Amino acid sequence: MTLTNPHNLRIDIDGLMARLMQLGQDGALEGGGVCRLALSDADKAGRDRVTGWMRALGLEVSIDHIGNMIGVRAGQENLAPVMIGSHIDTVATGGLYDGNLGVLAGLEIIAALNAAGVQTRRPIAVAAFTNEEGARFAPDMMGSAVDRGSLEIGAALAAADADGLTVGEELARIGYRGPAEPGHITPHCFFELHVEQGPVLEEAGFEIGAVTGVQGISWMEYVIEGVSNHAGTTPMRLRRDAGHAAAVIAVEARQIAAKLGGDQVATVGVCALDPGLVNVIARRARITVDLRNTDEALLRRAEAMMAEVVRETAAREQVTITGRRLARFEPVAFDPGMIGLVHDIAAADGRKVMRMPSGAGHDAQMFAPHCPTGMVFVPSKGGISHNIREHTDPEQLQAGADVLMQAVLAKAEETEARS
Repeated sequence: MTLTNPHNLRIDIDGLMARLMQLGQDGALEGGGVCRLALSDADKAGRDRVTGWMRALGLEVSIDHIGNMIGVRAGQENLAPVMIGSHIDTVATGGLYDGNLGVLAGLEIIAALNAAGVQTRRPIAVAAFTNEEGARFAPDMMGSAVDRGSLEIGAALAAADADGLTVGEELARIGYRGPAEPGHITPHCFFELHVEQGPVLEEAGFEIGAVTGVQGISWMEYVIEGVSNHAGTTPMRLRRDAGHAAAVIAVEARQIAAKLGGDQVATVGVCALDPGLVNVIARRARITVDLRNTDEALLRRAEAMMAEVVRETAAREQVTITGRRLARFEPVAFDPGMIGLVHDIAAADGRKVMRMPSGAGHDAQMFAPHCPTGMVFVPSKGGISHNIREHTDPEQLQAGADVLMQAVLAKAEETEARS
């Protein structure tokens, strides 16, 4: 295992920061954040910018049927490439770093190799995957799931947003429904650099996270149908209140997390009432429940507990509740050799590094069953992400990108498929 950079290369932090700031202009929000929802006009602008950078660096760019963008730098030998990947779509109130860092750090690694005249044995690929966030179209990690075959392309293209617009229609509209077959590149291994999006590294005083895996994720949407009526004249015992039923589900979701403890978390991210008037009992409610755990058995238990809450609430409140699964991913463990490589390189570079799981979903989890996969985390100030105040200091970004580059270079010199 190579733990030193034979060319003593470092990424250009000024170049990385410039790219992050420039990409942040596509969908910029007041206060420094970004709204670049998947397949929006802002996403098209960001895609145009990133593919332009890829081509300027001499990469061979392909775009597949789901809009994944992959740029490949040739190696000395025609071997499977080392792939660096992440995403550039954001949530509606996103920051500058989530996803973007992983793609743009990959481009800065290519720029450093080009400037030094270094050619690796294996090709190096930099990928930006479609709709990782799932903020506009469900499920999340869509592009990488299609690439790895865990989501059928037809189902992905048919996914619709709240306005009924489909992924296929919007890809065609912005010009990114490409000709390449998803999965046309089989990587030797996969790396993703990402901001932690949580407080663990900062609180513990560590600079680098060697990510051990990703929590399992269960997303459910519940539509509750009750009866709209007057808020003042309808006795409590006669109400069929969709809003109250939604509130019960929201409270019980948190109680489930408290009862199971450990790594179990639960979030109600959407709760919309109709007609939404101060003096009218809600006739309809829509609520989402996000359950996550690193243990599949415990995640299933949480799901069963939530299902029982829904059944009991529907019966007690005399409402109809219809559930629809938005996403379901089992916990994923990353390759031990890749975890060790990241950890040992960071330690050899003088960085304080810890092994840790990811609480958020990432494109890397789609690659883990198919090739050796690893992730590098850098701290998120205050643990804040999916927020315009998301921030990681430049020196922390530099540290993560340098660890990533050394890990990529180590794997790019391998002659056989091994972790």
